[in-house]
Amino acid sequence: MIEIAASRVKKNFGFKNVFDSFDLEVSTGERVGLIGPNGCGKSTLFKLITKEETPDSGIITIRKGAKIGFLSQMPFIDNNETTVRELLNSTFKDTYDIATEMKRLEEKMGIADSKELEKILDRYGVLQQRFVDLDGYSIDSKINEICNKFKINHNLLDRPFLSLSGGEKTIVGFATIMLSNPDILLLDEPTNNLDIDTLEWLEKYLKNYSGTIIMSSHDRYFLDKVANKIVLIERGKSEIFYGNYSYYLEENERRTLSEFEQYKDQQKMIEAMKKKIKQLQEFGRLAAPSGESFFKRAASIQKRLDKIELLNKPEEQKEIPLNFQMNNRSGKQVLLINNLDLNIGDKNLLKDTEFSIYFKDKICLMGKNGCGKSTLIKHIINLYNNSDKSDDANVKIGSNVLIGYIPQIIDFKNNNATVLDVARKYFNGTETYLRASLAKFMFNGDNVFKKVGNLSGGEKIRLKLFELMQQNINFLIMDEPTNHIDITTKEVLENSLNEFQGTILFISHDRYFINELAKKILCIDNQTITEYLGNYDDYKIIKEKQLIREKKSSK
Repeated sequence: MIEIAASRVKKNFGFKNVFDSFDLEVSTGERVGLIGPNGCGKSTLFKLITKEETPDSGIITIRKGAKIGFLSQMPFIDNNETTVRELLNSTFKDTYDIATEMKRLEEKMGIADSKELEKILDRYGVLQQRFVDLDGYSIDSKINEICNKFKINHNLLDRPFLSLSGGEKTIVGFATIMLSNPDILLLDEPTNNLDIDTLEWLEKYLKNYSGTIIMSSHDRYFLDKVANKIVLIERGKSEIFYGNYSYYLEENERRTLSEFEQYKDQQKMIEAMKKKIKQLQEFGRLAAPSGESFFKRAASIQKRLDKIELLNKPEEQKEIPLNFQMNNRSGKQVLLINNLDLNIGDKNLLKDTEFSIYFKDKICLMGKNGCGKSTLIKHIINLYNNSDKSDDANVKIGSNVLIGYIPQIIDFKNNNATVLDVARKYFNGTETYLRASLAKFMFNGDNVFKKVGNLSGGEKIRLKLFELMQQNINFLIMDEPTNHIDITTKEVLENSLNEFQGTILFISHDRYFINELAKKILCIDNQTITEYLGNYDDYKIIKEKQLIREKKSSK
């Protein structure tokens, strides 16, 4: 059964044509992953489905009676004091309104005369039946059940929603939607701000969900686990792949190669036809005045040539040929942590922590939100920046170490400065060479005059990398570098970082990114750090084996 259908949809926002004859069909039970560069129209599609926006032309139809639940990136709450409990209860507003009216009628029953009482009882009976139909007597049990399922504890219920962390907001928003029992789930970047444990729980929940899901995500691992259909949105149109993200990668490469071969074959045919036309016309001129037949044959071929629908040359993926210049390597031991205690106020994050980082290590620092990952990194950075003032026997930075740091939120000193202004501060060379170097980071043409305050997350990452490359760093520390950047930029970042000849320490919840880059995992759990060799998948195998051994030993 078709749940949602879009046919020849066009949508334009001023100068930007987002959709151009866009088509899509979503069937019952499909779990559709929307992918494409930032700005391609993923969020716009959700707004069209929920009727927040209307298409300029074309049609979007939704199965009659289908109930839609929409989890947006930025949930709108108009009251700063709205609690989690109130938000969950808001799902049943109509039912609560009926209960309020029933209570008002109950109060009137005690003072009404017999004639009025009869009317009240009739009205009360109608409302009570409606209340029963809406399953009003089981609201509390429904909320308790969803709180248990989504791991929303009682301490969270009376907190203002806007005071929650990003991950907590996502989970509470999701739970609120599921209370309405939707047939179709629209999820706009549902994995943002979630730690890995919560991500894995969400994946299992969605895989067991019986309804239809359309989700926009830059989390490739998540798409691999949940999606059974991928929709690539490019240049206002859709391309469908019936499988998960890994299937999309393989099939997209196959299609691109096939399209390129078809394009080359067509170009050869066109060149041959043009050559034949030219040859026949030349024969006609040489055979004049009796060469009319040659010109007719040439004209016939030209007509066939004019009717050919020209294939577009498949676009090659843009790659930044980055080359981290590292003129000065560090010593063998880059960082030594010994018996470190780390606290924030009264909260103990790490106790008696020990680990070492060596030259060329590529290490991911993992752990639940709030366990101390960012605090540890900031502690190391602060010691590095104030090395002449600090004496921390528990943290030793190795010889000749030059640290470059990419924080979660990248800010530049002057938001009104242009990309060119910022780049010029760190670059030794001519203006021409500077512009050529920036082009390697996809800052082409007028893009170099963009104000840094208006840059996207991916553009800020690229500009920050440009800065660091000019400083010949040999130890790169990154805090969630893939947050809010599209898949293409992630792939560019992965390729560049794998070419980096120095040492890398990074925090990430992006399991695909961790698999591509990490050679070692440092996991924070219960105030201690445990080291695991390999990437995320290797870490998971080790953890599963440990769990099996623990279960056996406890029997």
